[in-house]
Amino acid sequence: MNNMDFITSKESLMLYKLIVLYMLDKVSFPMSQSQISEFILDKGYTNYMTLQQILAELTENNLVASTTTLHRTQFKITAEGKDTLGFFEGRISDIIKSEIKDYLKEHSLDLRDEVSIISNYYKTTGGEYETVLSAKEGENTLIEIKLSVPTPQMADAICENWREKNQEVYNTLTRMLF
Repeated sequence: MNNMDFITSKESLMLYKLIVLYMLDKVSFPMSQSQISEFILDKGYTNYMTLQQILAELTENNLVASTTTLHRTQFKITAEGKDTLGFFEGRISDIIKSEIKDYLKEHSLDLRDEVSIISNYYKTTGGEYETVLSAKEGENTLIEIKLSVPTPQMADAICENWREKNQEVYNTLTRMLF
């Protein structure tokens, strides 16, 4: 690798980081790792391993905050990330900005639903597994349900089914209670 390759590679990594920051800045909710990956990998900007490196570096440098729940990692831009983006945003071409905006507009409901429907479980001190299921709209919690089950397989199944059936459960409960 000659010096020109190193400079180009370093500049590319910076651009990829700015793309991630720009995406996170344009939404009002955290984005999952798979949502970010879908855009960047589908556009062919970089490969999966480089994207993982970028996300790790952004997190280490406190430009994004990450949370992991039930095998899903979500990212949100931090104040430091916003400052950095403000300083370097001009390095992102108008074409890339437009592609990001189009992607976010086209997928806005799917993206929001994925981060608004939350499910997780943990083992209680009594040896049971407690599932915590919730649906949010913005900062408001629409519903939160806790269920205790005897096995982690049952808890995992409940969490997976919540993603598919949350609206049906919510509608049934509100119909029954109102």
